[in-house]
Amino acid sequence: MRSSPRLPNTKNQLDRLDPLVWKITAVAVLGSLMGQVDATVVNVSLSSLAVDLHSSLTAIQWVTSGYLLALALMLPLNGWLVGRLGAKSLYLWCFPIFTLSSALCGLAWSANSLIGFRVLQGMSGGLMAPLAQMMIVRAAGRHTARVFGYAAVPILLGPLLGPVLAGAILQHASWRWLFLVNVPVGLLGIVLAIRFLPEDRAEARPRDLDFVGFCLLSPGLVLFLYGVDHVSERIGLTAFFVALVLLTVFIRTATSKGDDALIDLQLFREKDFSASVLTQFTLNGISFAGQMLIPIYLIRMCGESPSAAGWLMAPLGLGMICTYPKIGVLTQRFGIRKVAGSGAFLALAGTLPFLFLASHGMSLPLLVGTLFVRGMGLSAVGIPSITSAYASVEKEHLPMATTSLNIVQRLGGPTLTTLCATFLGWRLGMAHQAAGISRAFTATFMLLSVIHILLLVAALRLPFFIEKTKQSPSDEEVTLLMEEASE
Repeated sequence: MRSSPRLPNTKNQLDRLDPLVWKITAVAVLGSLMGQVDATVVNVSLSSLAVDLHSSLTAIQWVTSGYLLALALMLPLNGWLVGRLGAKSLYLWCFPIFTLSSALCGLAWSANSLIGFRVLQGMSGGLMAPLAQMMIVRAAGRHTARVFGYAAVPILLGPLLGPVLAGAILQHASWRWLFLVNVPVGLLGIVLAIRFLPEDRAEARPRDLDFVGFCLLSPGLVLFLYGVDHVSERIGLTAFFVALVLLTVFIRTATSKGDDALIDLQLFREKDFSASVLTQFTLNGISFAGQMLIPIYLIRMCGESPSAAGWLMAPLGLGMICTYPKIGVLTQRFGIRKVAGSGAFLALAGTLPFLFLASHGMSLPLLVGTLFVRGMGLSAVGIPSITSAYASVEKEHLPMATTSLNIVQRLGGPTLTTLCATFLGWRLGMAHQAAGISRAFTATFMLLSVIHILLLVAALRLPFFIEKTKQSPSDEEVTLLMEEASE
């Protein structure tokens, strides 16, 4: 007769995190971190690049813009490519191309060649971030929130490390090392990917490419991002409206094609997935808008230098870094809605004091405390909402869900940032005295607070708790493990 007291060991077996999960996560994070650092590392060096390559700042700006637009161009292909090649094979294509293009950037002989190599780098980098997310979800299963909590810390450091690394390199070496430093890291990542990433070709679901959808969605995304970045110019407005037309036509055609579309819009009919996507869109928009507004306030209103404003923003990142590793455990204990809702409320509480600061003047203790609380709040929304999105879809739909989620994330940042920047510019254009400037910033922070309230509403639409994700072991697998454990 089988002994029933041994059955609880099975629960420990199912809940225990395999060491291989951390190895897969490390490989995924390494690739994503390289992409994050490379997206920001060039910004500090644009002046040096313009001088050394005998180019204007307007032209050399495409070293950054070309990378980001190429990244957006390739993103819609992620789900289709994973279905054709498998995640490991695609990752092993992207990592070497990213590493090779980094070396070519370091060897560039002109501004045009550097821009071209950066476009190639962005095309491979555009697939690495969603691939990293998907591989972590596949490996972690029910532990996704916990693993993401730790994996997000190095990725979060990317935008912070980029400018610091660039400054150190430019002080002691040529700008070429901004890119050449990627080569040894990339080679290490390739070796680790070959060694640790599991084969998944058997899980691939090959399907025909929706070429019409690609020709509508990818240019639509690129023109949208370009348009909102140049919304004050005629060419920017033209690009923006063309993008809206392309995206509208894509939605109509994708709806009629269903599963055969480049992006399966039926995913958005799932209540939990759509709530998670809306939360991610708003969260990314708020994060980018705040990173734009607060430094402008510190420089324009408070008279701080750009470098001082950068240091004053440090409590925001510190609040995020201190909170991220604990979010997974809190989510498993208290549920998605409670953690995300509390985070959205904290982020709102960390934004409202800027109404006082803008109208009454600078207070360093209040600024530091406010930014720290805001960082804690923002970090507490991201992981639960991503966990909810992935938990709401079947395993075979993960590539499509990853692509959809990343596209919406990328649209949220420029959309809400442009909204706040345009509103601030309009109010500043009406201001002729110091009091008018103060009122302009107060009104803009009020707008940001309203968007924070929308984030809170979106977070409260997330599911309360997900005990079992759709990537968790099935009931049959659980039963089999219980029988094996009791024999």
